[in-house]
Amino acid sequence: MMGRALLIIGALATLGFVVSGVLGYLLDGSADPAMMRHVLVALVSCLAQLFSHCWILVYLLITGRAVRETVEENGLEARYLEEVSRFKRSSAPWLLAAVALGVATFLLGGAVATGAVELWTHHTLFFVTLAVQGWALRLESRVLRANQALIDEIDRRLLDGMAAPLGQEVAG
Repeated sequence: MMGRALLIIGALATLGFVVSGVLGYLLDGSADPAMMRHVLVALVSCLAQLFSHCWILVYLLITGRAVRETVEENGLEARYLEEVSRFKRSSAPWLLAAVALGVATFLLGGAVATGAVELWTHHTLFFVTLAVQGWALRLESRVLRANQALIDEIDRRLLDGMAAPLGQEVAG
């Protein structure tokens, strides 16, 4: 449930990037009065993206720790540990790249507005950011589904053995 909410925030951030891009392409220059709207939409989108990706990483770290503790306490197979580690290894670089590119694109826009950087660099980075963000969302979706399936499998195994499921304590 939490993962799905974070994915929705990430998708809204991506949509915000697209809207910001359209607003940017409609500008007549850095002195255009609509520049503030472009900057505001870009800022909100960047912050939403940062929030989404960072919390997904935290979620994967926390569920990974819970899986590790459950495996150790209940003598389950080490393959569960390998799988949660693979989830983090496969997604973290892309999520961090998406965040770094989003922030860089935003900051580079300020440099373009002051004339310190050529406009084409901001445009190019914008499209690279969109591509990486799209890939990161797709990867997050896959990883979060696989992570939940793994937790559900562990829970079923523990319930079959009358042990406490992940994140719950046995009532006594």
